[in-house]
Amino acid sequence: MDDQFLIRAGLVGLLDAAPGFEVVGEAGDGEQAVRLAAETRPDVVLMDIRMPGVNGIEATERILAEAADRPPRVLVLTTFDLDEYVYGALRAGASGFLLKDSGPERLLAAVTAVDGGDALFAPSVTRRLVESFARRQEPVHTAPPPDLGVLTSREVEVLRLTARGLSNLEIADRLYISEATVKTHLNRTMTKLDLGSRAQAVVLAYETGLVTPGG
Repeated sequence: MDDQFLIRAGLVGLLDAAPGFEVVGEAGDGEQAVRLAAETRPDVVLMDIRMPGVNGIEATERILAEAADRPPRVLVLTTFDLDEYVYGALRAGASGFLLKDSGPERLLAAVTAVDGGDALFAPSVTRRLVESFARRQEPVHTAPPPDLGVLTSREVEVLRLTARGLSNLEIADRLYISEATVKTHLNRTMTKLDLGSRAQAVVLAYETGLVTPGG
């Protein structure tokens, strides 16, 4: 979903030409993106963060909220990695972001990664992005943040270490548990707090004060 025709056409051509990929729709604005996502039920949505009318953040929120069963993974396309709009998209549930000047191989790898539920980028990149904007602005919530009291002490610890930028393997080593157990704790945390992505969990950890910038 991109408002610039040439960029959109290039993405469509690249994906359609790659084995295992199928483009089921393209949109030039956020309103159209929301409508097409509901009609075509894609596995992954490539979302330009800045579009006319309904922007990429609102479109991401609506697409995920209106998904009938399995929500699509939203991959945000942006010009700058430390963009406040990207932060807003991660808060809204986007699975990750990708720079528009990334090469074809990187794009295809990113779509494959988010479709499989994998972390798109190093946890430290998420942490750097979130810390940058946590320092600059007060959190803005469209709804009260979830109550972390529903989590077990181990789930809280895993969430805290995730937000500090540790990988699942590093968390496992720190807590003397298996990597599979870390994934289980994180998945349960996301289910309890109704979160759609690891990045969204990191944002929540900062905005609830569980982790503080630079802490």
